[in-house]
Amino acid sequence: MGLSDAQIRGLRPKEKQYKVSDGGGLYLHITPSGGKLWRFKYRFGGKEKSLSLGVYPDLKLADARKKHRQAREQLANGVDPATAKRESKFRAEKTFETVASEWWEAQKDKWSKDHAQTVWRRVEMNVLPWLKDRPVNDISTAELLETLRRIEARGAVETAHRVGQICSQVFMFAIASGLLENNPANNISKALKAAPAKSMPALTEPKQIKVLLETIDDFEGSFIVRQALRIAPLVFVRPGELRKAEWENIDLDAALWTIPAEKMKMKRDHLVPLSKQAVEILKELEPLTGSGRYVFPSVRTPSRPMSENTLNVALRRLGYSKEQMVAHGFRTMASTRLHEMNWKSEVVEFQLAHADKNKVRGVYNRAEYLEERKRMMQAWADYLESLKSGAEVIPFNKKMGS
Repeated sequence: MGLSDAQIRGLRPKEKQYKVSDGGGLYLHITPSGGKLWRFKYRFGGKEKSLSLGVYPDLKLADARKKHRQAREQLANGVDPATAKRESKFRAEKTFETVASEWWEAQKDKWSKDHAQTVWRRVEMNVLPWLKDRPVNDISTAELLETLRRIEARGAVETAHRVGQICSQVFMFAIASGLLENNPANNISKALKAAPAKSMPALTEPKQIKVLLETIDDFEGSFIVRQALRIAPLVFVRPGELRKAEWENIDLDAALWTIPAEKMKMKRDHLVPLSKQAVEILKELEPLTGSGRYVFPSVRTPSRPMSENTLNVALRRLGYSKEQMVAHGFRTMASTRLHEMNWKSEVVEFQLAHADKNKVRGVYNRAEYLEERKRMMQAWADYLESLKSGAEVIPFNKKMGS
């Protein structure tokens, strides 16, 4: 017959520790100091083991028996209760912040420094204030959705979707680490407002491009900024890649700019063939900045690159609103026109350094399509020059891009 609460209350300490059984391997361990500890004695894998369940009276008799039954069920299913308890404690100690940080550390080396910082900043600002100390295995879909809807409520719908994607990756990392079985972020985007279709403001019509190029040539600000504006449509790299361009990576004789992997969003070297027009712009700039590190240094100090807002500010000075044209828009301009002018999509996409969606291809070959990209870049520069000179606005010869 098992113990009663009255019997347990009446147990007194002795000079030596002793045990009082409740049956089925469950017993109270009474210490000389008067402590009453619930324990379960069992055998697993041919070895005798003991599992600590809790301290009486914090863990009452009924609760101790409930834990005892759960442990016996684990044994019946071939699970060691002590191992299961350690794993449960380990999972409980893994908070969302801890797991998110581990995931970020594991992923950041494949991203550019700027992108890695952006990802963590999104987590830090939008998720950690609410889920920071929550055990990752306790977070429900409803709780995560509530967090994302806080972002949505301030009008940042696209950010809510991006943060949801990040959280999904964190939970997938937790699953792979043995902390979770299911991803609470699965399909959560379906419960959010639809993200509006968004594209960078850009000028893509030939007549608009012609006016923009002419306006850039008349720019009366800094010569360095003017040259950056002039070369931006010719190379159509990301604004951050342009402003951080370094002379040591540019070979004017070979007409080739090699952007190191650490400066690229996709963390891989990228080759930018330089048209004759682009080389000419760089040669005009070389006497002024060529002795330093950066092609387009900051106006305040040559030891740092141009500010990230400089080109957009320059476009505002030229009369273009942020709804009409931004620095990133030179990429949209080139992509739109080059695709319409019948250049192979894969060639255009490689030059834009977009992610290779064909996973079968595997490792990125930075020189892939290089000769064709050289022809495309020169044809593109010639086309832009023809627009400025007032030539009839016509597409490229389609045979060139086919």
